[in-house]
Amino acid sequence: MAVKPKDAATVIFLRQPPESDKGHFEVLMVLRHPHSKFVPGSYVFPGGCLDHEDYSPEIEDLCTGVDRIKAQTTLPDMSSPEKALGSWAAAIRETFEEVGLLLAYRSDKTLVSFDSEDVINKFRSYRQKLQTGEISLKTILRNEKLTLAADRLYYFSHWITPELLPLRYDVRFFIAEMPSKQEAIHDGIELMRHVWITPQEILDDYNRQNFNMVVPTLVTIEELSFYKTIQEVIASTVNKKISAILTVMVDGDGGIVEYAPDGRIFRNMPPSV
Repeated sequence: MAVKPKDAATVIFLRQPPESDKGHFEVLMVLRHPHSKFVPGSYVFPGGCLDHEDYSPEIEDLCTGVDRIKAQTTLPDMSSPEKALGSWAAAIRETFEEVGLLLAYRSDKTLVSFDSEDVINKFRSYRQKLQTGEISLKTILRNEKLTLAADRLYYFSHWITPELLPLRYDVRFFIAEMPSKQEAIHDGIELMRHVWITPQEILDDYNRQNFNMVVPTLVTIEELSFYKTIQEVIASTVNKKISAILTVMVDGDGGIVEYAPDGRIFRNMPPSV
């Protein structure tokens, strides 16, 4: 019997490169620890599972731009409006824990910026306590009078881990533009490295077998490579029809083969999602 997948969310952060002659936006990729139980040694997007607090009743009052009704409309196959909204909360919480980026508004609806040593140290402490469970995201938001910038997350795709695997996730992929005056710093626990890199550079490195990715990550990067600007990517999410993608994985004598719904076949890829 297949394991029931856990609800999860991931964020594809995009930024314009510091060097203007690169001519393409960059994607934040993070490298999972080689001893991780799930997709070890693979490049992925930051994210993780929904926690109970992510879809607690108080979360709606701490979100800007997305409420339970809008969340459920956007994710109609989620089990409840609360859990649907929890996908946005989990995406923001997990990316703060994993790479230190926080999509949150101050009272004037400007994104929080880490523009002084005092602020950097304060939020570094918050991040460490959030990772260890000493504090909740709700407490951080209330302490700092912040709200989650849920309207900065754009729903992009939906992937489910194949039934063959013992660890399974039902993952919502969101697009977000890198917040200014913040810096990505991988946690050094689950993630061993992070890199900002263009989609085409990723595909080139992948083809040279220098950039290990699972199927959903590869397909996402291929899709992103068709866009020239971050604005084009965000615009593509408007009225986008998104269905869950569940590949079929078969472990045979010739290795693992993964069959996608669109007919594509992937051979000897790492475990999916």
